[in-house]
Amino acid sequence: MTTLDLPPAPAPSTAAPGPAGPTGAPSAAGPERRVRLGGVTREDVLTLLGAVGGSLALDWLLYERVLPFSGALGFLLCWYLLFLAGYFALGRLQWESQLVRERLVAVVTWSSGLLVVGLIADQVGYVLLKGLHAARHLNFFTESMETTAALSPITSGGALNAVVGSLEQLGLATLFAVPLGIAAAVFMSEVGGRMARPVRTLVEAMTALPSIVAGLFILGIVIVTMGAEKSGFAASLALTVMMMPIVTRAAEVVIRLVPGTLREASYALGGSQWRTVWNVVLPTARPGLVTAVVLGMARGVGETSPVLLTSGFTSQFNGNPFAEHQVSLPLYIWNYVKQPYPEMVSRAFAAALTLMIVVLVLFVTARVVGGRAPGQLTRRQRRRIDRAARPAGPAPATRPARPAKHARPATAARSARPVRES
Repeated sequence: MTTLDLPPAPAPSTAAPGPAGPTGAPSAAGPERRVRLGGVTREDVLTLLGAVGGSLALDWLLYERVLPFSGALGFLLCWYLLFLAGYFALGRLQWESQLVRERLVAVVTWSSGLLVVGLIADQVGYVLLKGLHAARHLNFFTESMETTAALSPITSGGALNAVVGSLEQLGLATLFAVPLGIAAAVFMSEVGGRMARPVRTLVEAMTALPSIVAGLFILGIVIVTMGAEKSGFAASLALTVMMMPIVTRAAEVVIRLVPGTLREASYALGGSQWRTVWNVVLPTARPGLVTAVVLGMARGVGETSPVLLTSGFTSQFNGNPFAEHQVSLPLYIWNYVKQPYPEMVSRAFAAALTLMIVVLVLFVTARVVGGRAPGQLTRRQRRRIDRAARPAGPAPATRPARPAKHARPATAARSARPVRES
């Protein structure tokens, strides 16, 4: 038998291995330092502050001492351009060109977002400041302008009739526009055929339709030709004409984003085209469809000219959208903001603030109702599945087998047998 003599294995070392040196042996250096990728460093902050301060000083020098320019808008625009140039120059002194371009694009993106947020905050703050004088009184939300004159105090009258009229008209327009818009989107994306292209062309043309044209269309067809009176229902029809193309275009884009493999799986399981669209395509595209509905509602809730031509104006409360004139919040604002009385102007800005709150509530409600992820079950569906998974009744309890009184283990019985000699 052949044996192989091996050297004895070295004893394990109890010392912690350190980082390897240049020759491969562990060095006696300290622990490794963690390198953080991304984030904001001190050099980034100092470079940004230096560019902001230097561009501001140079802009002030040019506007006040050198160039014959004036105006706050030009000053801010020139400051921003000088800031971008200064940030690029300072970054080029310490970073590579690719990193400088990346951070310059990041600065432009962040500044654009902050500009948009600042403009929105400025508009909301201005409306809040001008309308808080009337909105802080409870009568503004509980009374109409039926018994209020132009010189009446701010504690008299309100916008209850306009709030109710806007909600009713927007609700009816949504009831008409959403089914028609989603059905048209399903036809163009799922059914197709010869009529798909003319329908798409018509929808694209209606997207850019001026609102006054929609009001004139309903005025000429419904009111003048058919003899109907001006009412909230006629105004809702005009809003439907404005909302439907927005809903259709957005819904078509969302439906086209549904993966085709889901449709193929449904067809492979024996589902028809209608069942595939109803049970697979539309539930998968539900969050996007909710966004499409919100976009359509945002387009219709602020329209003034179609409502002015189709619903008329009244200072009385009218909760019936199918009879007599009915006012809405945009029409209420348009009628009172141009009057030379401070109380009326304050009521108009308070109505604008109310309109923003109504849009915010509608948007949040739509996101809560339809904001579930594709395939996520509702509470009712989960309870139904749990109820179906439960057994019909309690299972009978099984008793354990009772061992015999004088039974012996099998090993003992086997060992007790006599061994037969051969």
